[in-house]
Amino acid sequence: MIRFLQKETRLTKYLFIVIIGATCVTMVIFLVPGIFNDSTTANDTFATIRHGGIFGRFLPAQETIPVADVQQAVRRMARGQQIPDMIMPYYMQQAGQSLIQQRIMIEEARRLGITASDDDVRRYLHTGQLGQILFPEGQYIGDARYAELISDQLQMTVEKFESEVKDQIVADRLRDLITGGVTVSDAEVRDAYSKQGTKIKFDYAVLSADDLRKTINPTDAELQAFYNQNASKYANADPETRKIQYVNVTNTDLPGAKPQITQAEIQQYYNHNQQLYKVDPQVKVRHILISVDPNGGPGADAAAKAKAQGILDQLRKDNGQDFAELAKKNSDDPGSKDQGGELGWIKHGVTVPEFDQTAFSQQPGQISGLVRTRFGYHIIQTEEKQDAHTKSLDEVKASIVDTLTKQMESQAEQSFINQLASEAQKSSLAQAATAHHVPVITSDFVATGTTLPGMSDSSKLLTAAFALQPGSPVQVATTGDNSFAVFQVTGIKPAHTPTFEEYKSHVLDDFRDQQVTALLARKTTELADRAHAEHDLAKAAKEVGATIKTSDLVSRDQQVPDVGSLGQSAPALFDLSVGQISNAINNGTTGVVAKIDEKQQPSANDLAKNFDATRDGLLNQRREQMYGVFVNNLVSSYEKASRILLNRKMQQPGPLSGS
Repeated sequence: MIRFLQKETRLTKYLFIVIIGATCVTMVIFLVPGIFNDSTTANDTFATIRHGGIFGRFLPAQETIPVADVQQAVRRMARGQQIPDMIMPYYMQQAGQSLIQQRIMIEEARRLGITASDDDVRRYLHTGQLGQILFPEGQYIGDARYAELISDQLQMTVEKFESEVKDQIVADRLRDLITGGVTVSDAEVRDAYSKQGTKIKFDYAVLSADDLRKTINPTDAELQAFYNQNASKYANADPETRKIQYVNVTNTDLPGAKPQITQAEIQQYYNHNQQLYKVDPQVKVRHILISVDPNGGPGADAAAKAKAQGILDQLRKDNGQDFAELAKKNSDDPGSKDQGGELGWIKHGVTVPEFDQTAFSQQPGQISGLVRTRFGYHIIQTEEKQDAHTKSLDEVKASIVDTLTKQMESQAEQSFINQLASEAQKSSLAQAATAHHVPVITSDFVATGTTLPGMSDSSKLLTAAFALQPGSPVQVATTGDNSFAVFQVTGIKPAHTPTFEEYKSHVLDDFRDQQVTALLARKTTELADRAHAEHDLAKAAKEVGATIKTSDLVSRDQQVPDVGSLGQSAPALFDLSVGQISNAINNGTTGVVAKIDEKQQPSANDLAKNFDATRDGLLNQRREQMYGVFVNNLVSSYEKASRILLNRKMQQPGPLSGS
């Protein structure tokens, strides 16, 4: 199964798309201002939504969004990454608001009579990318594989997953209803494709901010005046530095041989950690699946049942001896068919409930009757059963030895570190290090953020060192990779304001940074003015020191060196005629003036080929805009009526529970 999941990356990605889509399908706008009202609710509730009552005569129906659902949505967003506590409230709010919008839109769909059935879900799972993977070549991958995939990748049951798929179908139908009247005219399609398909080739003169920066050479008097004007900026510009003496200790520096673990120590660890070695009950099973054709009409179920019954009768006749052969010939589960229906060992809850109950209730060797699940009729044979038990000492001895060895090495290292620190406190760090034959290092005066020699991670040591008062005793800090350091601060230089002469090079950099933006804008405007006045871009470029370049034939969604994406940085170029010179184009790092050399309009044949795709693109864009307005207005109406109540406690920083 693990190999299957590793190989089926398309399925995993698509399942994430489906489930995140089900969670976020109504999140057309990123954040709706004012959606949340102050409220104090139960700690396990993220928000409460008050839906409208019936004709205003009854109390409004209330729906709660549990914190657990929001946390699960955050875990999906994080994709296995640890989210820092500092930004956890942002993720919780984003995921929570998505769920709130979803529930509001689902309720609106129900109010309008929009629903989805189990048959709709089955059809949905048979179509698109998901259908291609769950039913390769029309063959279902099997209940066990399907259920395990949903459990492993989404941490939910099949029932929960399919419930969310049903919600997505409802939301999609609501979207279609709201946006069904959107149209675009043929003229709009032609105009859009003309803009999209137009290509241009141009010469362009480039001024570089980096090059201009080098030409800014102020006098010492100008720099001194700049330094004086920005005195507050340079106050304490030289940070505090400290000189640190330290000994970095690793496992290789420890005296003595590798710890030897006794049998008594192994037995004691095993006795005290029995819970680590408990094994859940599981069964080894095989099955034959006869699926029900979802498009087979009213008689499909009866046909599948009759076929399954015939196979079962044959199995009972020969006491199950032909189970593997019959599975290979008849089973509709491609995941186990070639293995004679073998599913291997499974735990409780991995398969759908009907299958699970039968597999665990049977005795080894027993063959079930027909078991109906949502995917068809199963014949299940329980081959072996393993009751809940605790692994024997012999089974886990190697892992216990490894654990105890690491513990003893860590204890020995900590003991050595403490001894070294104690001796250093009585004499000196250098003498203690010499006595134990470990090197001592003395740094230069360093600031925070420095990497100290001989360490993979000196951040914790530096943090501790800069928190110490002068004259503090020898300290111990971790240095990464299970290593430690014994250290002391031997000198401190406080933060101070550098003199102008000391900081002159930095002042020059700051002066140039301040001046270059205005200089680039001024020089680019001068370049454009000269080019227009002289009707000669090359001559104007030479006069102001710009570099002439030539583009390829490009469309507005393409990148051009020193210009960037034309559609974003220079869309006006597509409005120019051949021979025309542009105005100044300034993107902050370069200034550009261009002259159009060639302009290629899409042909009538190109338009005809791309007409439908362009129309679809425009329609989708306008539908998204219309649906966004609809969502915004509906959610705003809930907010204005105080029908969305958020538990503000849930926005406090804190780790994601269960992650």
